[in-house]
Amino acid sequence: MKQKFKIQIRIANGLFLFVMAGVILFSNACTDHSTEPVVNLKPKTPKPEWAPDITDQMWVVIEKLISYQDPPLPTLTPQRARMNHTVKDAVMDLLAENNITPKLPMVDTSGVKIAVYDGVIHARIYKPKTGTGPFPVIVYYHGGGWVIANIDVYDASARALSEKVGAIVVSVGYRKGPEYKFPTAHNDAYQAYGWVVKNIGGMNGDTSKIGVAGESAGGNLAANVSIMARDKGERMPKHQLLVYPVAASDTNTASYIKYSNAKPLDKPSIKWFLMHYLNDVPKESKDTRISIVDADLKNLPPTTIISAQIDPLETEGNTLKEKLEAAGVKVTRKLYQGTTHEFFGTDALVPEAKEAQDYAASEFRTSFKMK
Repeated sequence: MKQKFKIQIRIANGLFLFVMAGVILFSNACTDHSTEPVVNLKPKTPKPEWAPDITDQMWVVIEKLISYQDPPLPTLTPQRARMNHTVKDAVMDLLAENNITPKLPMVDTSGVKIAVYDGVIHARIYKPKTGTGPFPVIVYYHGGGWVIANIDVYDASARALSEKVGAIVVSVGYRKGPEYKFPTAHNDAYQAYGWVVKNIGGMNGDTSKIGVAGESAGGNLAANVSIMARDKGERMPKHQLLVYPVAASDTNTASYIKYSNAKPLDKPSIKWFLMHYLNDVPKESKDTRISIVDADLKNLPPTTIISAQIDPLETEGNTLKEKLEAAGVKVTRKLYQGTTHEFFGTDALVPEAKEAQDYAASEFRTSFKMK
């Protein structure tokens, strides 16, 4: 009788533990929010006339950005424009509103000051928390038309590259117009690259495996850094990632015409950026540092171009690919359908952003000869 009673107790205890384990697992399933793309967020309004084929997730982000009702850039001073909401703001507010807790990439950050020709700029260093190094290095340049935005606005992109490549990423806070006109940002970009080449070894970086990356105006800067390194006989990047780069001066291309009213980047805003960064728009917009499709592109590193479909810059991204190929440069380009300018850092909500980040990381790892 006692033995039978003990067996019944053991069975009861076992059932209790089994039930509790199920409760815990169910609870975790209900509260385990991460930055994997959330595919169940749906737009509140119909898709816009300028982008009937925009993806639902991309439109959720842009819809939120539009909801802030910020004044258009061309109506503002640069100083006031820098106070407008950003795509990052839209993503973070959507995450908060939907009780989604971002899963932070496994990187540590620190700041550094870099001396440039006539001043000092700031850079943020992202370093993987895992691995022993020395780590490959990517010098990253944010977007913003050389006029607005900063390291913080493009934090998600830099973090993702550091984590997914397993690299140290140095995000450069170059100076912007109109306070610092062309070619200040371009010179700052190259000097920051030179600083990284000389100093990152002391931070457990491997400068034999160095690359450059940038988005929009930052993609233009990244390409210029490679060109300047080649022309000056300095250490060349092993790879360059150009995400919807500013690459030409023609504002009447097919994508400029089709997506002239697109958001977050439209044709009037691009003209406003050029007006505030360049000293003489008609003349300097044709400078090969701005219109890099007209530059000497021979002997540049393997290049990855990522383009968004709903973007005035889409056509020149393809033109740049063709010009690089004609110059004998190894280049790949991926066009992400249904996405807009600035999608690359929206991986918390937009699946195509995660795909683009993963693809970019694999391209870097191949050039760095990483396993």
